[in-house]
Amino acid sequence: MSAGGRYRYLFKPLRIGPVTVRNRIVFSAHLTNYAEDGHPSEQHAAYYEARAAGGAGLIITEEHSTHPTDWPYEKLIHGFHPSVVPGYRRITERVHRHGVPIFAQINHNGGQASSMYSRLPVWAPSPVPDPMFREVPKAVELHEIREIVAGYGTVAGHCAEGGFDGVELQCSHSSIVRGFLSPATNRRTDAYGGSLENRARILLEIIDAVREAIGPHRALGVRICGDELIEGGTTIDEAVGIARMVEATGKVDYINTSIGVATATLYMIEASMHIPPGYALFIPSAIRKAVRLPVIGVGRFKDPLQADRALAEGHCDLVGVVRGQIADPDFVAKARAGRPTEIRTCLSCNQECVGRMGLNRWLGCIENPRTGREARPVPTPRLRGRRVVVVGAGPGGLQAAAAAARNGHRVTVLEREHRTGGQVATAASVPSRAEFLDLVRNLAAECARLGVEIRTGVEADADAVLAERPDAVVVATGARPQRPWWAGDLARVVDVRDVLEGRAEPSGRVVVFDELGFHQATSVAELLADRGCTVEIMTPGMVVGQDLGVTLDMETWNVRAHAKGITQTTDSVIVGARAEGDGIVLDVLYHPTGETRQVRCDWTVCAVHQQPEDALWHALKGSGLEVHRVGDCLAPRRAHAAVVEGYRVGVAL
Repeated sequence: MSAGGRYRYLFKPLRIGPVTVRNRIVFSAHLTNYAEDGHPSEQHAAYYEARAAGGAGLIITEEHSTHPTDWPYEKLIHGFHPSVVPGYRRITERVHRHGVPIFAQINHNGGQASSMYSRLPVWAPSPVPDPMFREVPKAVELHEIREIVAGYGTVAGHCAEGGFDGVELQCSHSSIVRGFLSPATNRRTDAYGGSLENRARILLEIIDAVREAIGPHRALGVRICGDELIEGGTTIDEAVGIARMVEATGKVDYINTSIGVATATLYMIEASMHIPPGYALFIPSAIRKAVRLPVIGVGRFKDPLQADRALAEGHCDLVGVVRGQIADPDFVAKARAGRPTEIRTCLSCNQECVGRMGLNRWLGCIENPRTGREARPVPTPRLRGRRVVVVGAGPGGLQAAAAAARNGHRVTVLEREHRTGGQVATAASVPSRAEFLDLVRNLAAECARLGVEIRTGVEADADAVLAERPDAVVVATGARPQRPWWAGDLARVVDVRDVLEGRAEPSGRVVVFDELGFHQATSVAELLADRGCTVEIMTPGMVVGQDLGVTLDMETWNVRAHAKGITQTTDSVIVGARAEGDGIVLDVLYHPTGETRQVRCDWTVCAVHQQPEDALWHALKGSGLEVHRVGDCLAPRRAHAAVVEGYRVGVAL
């Protein structure tokens, strides 16, 4: 079926003021941490060019700061410096090669920031500390408001000089303008506070300044938060009123939308797989009914059919697809060509995109090893047509197989289970984590297209591998559960994998012991609670599932845990265990006091570190063959490490 037959609206051109886009898919603004010393980098240019080459209808860059008081994170583009213009030109020229328009988002983060980098007071409409940064900002005075407005005009002028086709004002999830618009953070009593008209005054002044700076031949957009999801914050009714004021200026060409605040309710802006796709569509839908300007909708769109449906149902005029195009730069091209099943669909796991940002690392992708590395050349294979055997069909093995086959090698994958996926398939079997399976489903589909032979149900020892007469072997045999030192031979102390893979069926009162701080323990706790168990999750850490905060899963986990009656116990270490009747008594050391208490339960399920399953590698390393190992059989970690290592080995064979 042709793209036109499959999608009714997705590939219809649309005029946005003076700019025409050839399709309705927008690569919306998002942080990348690719800036170098406050300037756009070569990686920026390569990153955006890859999405333009992949067919995006419109690209909107990450934010460009408009004032020296705005420096909330280290690798921010300082758009107020004239020296950024050459970097802007490099980006726009590379994107324009592919006939794609590109807009620059400009912003001042206001009170949602820190003075750590700027060494200047944080500016905001009122001295209301942000819950994430916890710094009391300085309430801006009238002359400083004029300085803020002028700064937007200055940066807009730099963007025009740098070749951008338009400018977007970030007035939504992290912005001083959002701070003025929101009654939760604007407590002023002058002309910039009180009524909605007064709170919107700075926005309208910025629109005037920016339009004057960019002239009539570039587009101007405004991104609005439709619901901050905080007490006393902006709601959809006020957002609609703001949209009407913006349209009434006659100077704005489109409205982009958002949900949440990029600190207090960040988990709703970049929602994980626990939040349903399209969850924020009520916002563009309401605004579109109130204005005639084109409206962009966002909210975890995973595939082109979902995007087309949002357009067909009248919720929006364009659709922002960010993580989908981070995972697959060719998202749009594959949809247009009628090959949507070849799209490497985003998992919404947030591990290497949002999660890396929270750790001050550059943006990457758990599925796509090239994301964040577009400016680096792909390694050249040493030879072609080699016979490659990969042992293990988890993410590391499948990625190695796909990368090797793409370089012209003949690849066979041997997997001892009767299915592919390794531990990813196990992890995806728990409540609300099914999308994680897309990681290996996408890789297996790519292997099939590339002609990789995958044999399941094969126990591959050294003799079996040597019988294949390979030129190179990639060992991706994963890891096995490791029994805690204190568990002895207690039959009712089991690993999370024993539960998820069906080797153990705990019942009654269950203690889940978490030393990993991620989804392993929280997922099995939910699963057991759903099965009727009374569950306590215990951790040596200060927070249960502490790394869920990085992936924006913490808030929704706590809501679900409360609803399911899961008890959370922190600062506690199991130092002994013994059988008592049909149950177990755990000796638990409570860190803050040094007190040891006894906890009785029917079962204990452990989320603890695993052991490498590396016997095959040891058996083969002295055979004279070229042998590599990747993923957990090298060192047990998370899926991204396996994917990266599989790719590195596969492309270099």
